[in-house]
Amino acid sequence: MYIGIAGNIGSGKSAMAKLLADEFGFATFNDNREENPYLADFYSDMPRWALTLQISFLTKRFKTTQRAMWGSEMVVQDRTIYEDVHVFVENLRTMGIMSERDYKTYRELFDVMDAFLAPPRLLIYLRASVPKLMSHIQQRGVAYESAISREYLTLLNNRYETWFETYRGDNLPIDIDNTDFVGNALDREKVVAAISRQLQMEPRSRRR
Repeated sequence: MYIGIAGNIGSGKSAMAKLLADEFGFATFNDNREENPYLADFYSDMPRWALTLQISFLTKRFKTTQRAMWGSEMVVQDRTIYEDVHVFVENLRTMGIMSERDYKTYRELFDVMDAFLAPPRLLIYLRASVPKLMSHIQQRGVAYESAISREYLTLLNNRYETWFETYRGDNLPIDIDNTDFVGNALDREKVVAAISRQLQMEPRSRRR
């Protein structure tokens, strides 16, 4: 069984993955964008490297999704393969950073992969406003994220909402603007209880 965590940059996906690991014993597959060998090239010349970067992400995400689907352990995936396609690549296309020809090549590859994929048992969608995202990004102080603009986050947020409206698998949206599952014990309990109901699993704290 695997769980997917979806959400914009700075929405708290890594923190949610840790919560699932701590409370339910899930192993975590983290995003680790900074390890991508094409990321620096992309930021220096986006149109030149957009397709290469996204195919690199897609390949890694496909491998981890296959491991999550067929492995024996319970896994939580920090960002899903569907976000790559329906949020980030669609946004690059809309912004004119990825050409129509490159977009069609990418989608053809994804459509082939999609036949070998199954959606997560539960998709947890961390919904946050742009001011909240900006605050989280500033707090964590990751160097390459310092250039991310409010406008870019807004475009991604819009893409996330469009995609999530059409998502038909089991899902749990969480309003991050009004839920602090890291710093507020009551909020954490509510989130854990909601996940527990969806998965029909008792958290570790209740097993003692």
